[in-house]
Amino acid sequence: MPTIIFNKPYGVLSQFTPEHGHPSLAEFGLPKGVYPAGRLDHDSEGLLLLTSDGSLQARVADPRHKMAKTYWAQVEREITEEALARLRPGITLNDGPTLPCGAERLADPGLPPRVPPIRYRKTVPTSWAKIKLKEGRNRQVRRMLAAVGFPVLRLVRRAIGPLSTEGLAPGAWRELTKEELKEII
Repeated sequence: MPTIIFNKPYGVLSQFTPEHGHPSLAEFGLPKGVYPAGRLDHDSEGLLLLTSDGSLQARVADPRHKMAKTYWAQVEREITEEALARLRPGITLNDGPTLPCGAERLADPGLPPRVPPIRYRKTVPTSWAKIKLKEGRNRQVRRMLAAVGFPVLRLVRRAIGPLSTEGLAPGAWRELTKEELKEII
């Protein structure tokens, strides 16, 4: 069975059954028998790994394996070094402390516009942050950035371990090569 890397568009559910008017993975011609290793909320975009290999699913999704996941977050206002420094050692959220993470300012990555576009306010600039986690709680990146005063407008998972969405348009997918699989197993 193949292992698939998919660049999930905004608004698509990380499951094969549509719900509440949201499209699902079933609309993208993915091979039968593969399932998401982890999830991305419908309002997040980016890398989703799909496989039929249960041990690989667990390795990617289970925080005990500490597979790094890299996110690009577009936030309200110009993110400060002070806010990023507060995130790096971990912060306490309502469900407990987070693990230390990578947090840095990111130049505008030049992604294609989101459909629908993010809300635009003439008097409030936006900026980008790169967050690298080894855990994956529900809406964690959004909650972490909000906790330091920078609400997320757009969230893109750019990478899982060494795999990234580089060169893969939103809605596109491809099978991983044997070499890529070796890197994550």
